[in-house]
Amino acid sequence: RKLLTGKGLCPAHTAPPCPGAGSPKVAIVLSGCGVYDGSEIHESSAVLVHLSREGAQFYAPDVEQMHVVDHVKGQPTQEKRNVLVESARIARGNIKDLATLNVKELDALIIPGGFGVAKNLSTWATQGKNCTVSKVVEDTLKAFHAAKKPIGMCCISPVLAAKIFPGCEVTVGQDKECEKWPYAKTAEAMKELGCKYMNKHVDEIHVDVKNKLVTTSAFMCNAPVHEVYDGIGKMIKEVLKLA
Repeated sequence: RKLLTGKGLCPAHTAPPCPGAGSPKVAIVLSGCGVYDGSEIHESSAVLVHLSREGAQFYAPDVEQMHVVDHVKGQPTQEKRNVLVESARIARGNIKDLATLNVKELDALIIPGGFGVAKNLSTWATQGKNCTVSKVVEDTLKAFHAAKKPIGMCCISPVLAAKIFPGCEVTVGQDKECEKWPYAKTAEAMKELGCKYMNKHVDEIHVDVKNKLVTTSAFMCNAPVHEVYDGIGKMIKEVLKLA
């Protein structure tokens, strides 16, 4: 059984990260596993690598995915999958139901991108600026905001902030569509929600000091993974500084 599941094979592989003394405790909220129907795996990994010397805990909502996408064909299938169960693949099993998150025990929040943000954490994929945000996700964001604890968001996830925090300052990259910026129209929808939009390149971040909100474009840009990794690293560094 251990060989089949991996559980118990090497305790170090399933133990939670051990933060150093006085290190910020950071929540990472996932939305599944895979760019087209969950969290973007490279972005999620980059977040964890940049936090590995600090201390992080994965969370995800215990809900059914909007749908499951065949990542070879790029088409939806008839499968049903659970967001928490799928997110556990990225977290190596060390993950908690988002409903159990206690903001008093944490210092910061990070939400990587991927279409799961727009499909499983909200209805942005189908309703754009008229979307609704999952109650548990909205409650989590508002709790960190009310506690004046920093929030880092990359790729598509800043749309959640644009929807929940009117007037906030955000970026998802450039607002002029081209081969390098295929999702630039997202910026226009965010502007219509009343946020202050900031044009940034993939290796840049924007810091909304008032709202303690740090955003970067990640794979909203058609960029190589090392550039995305560097941009996320800057986001994490600033979030930790604000924490």
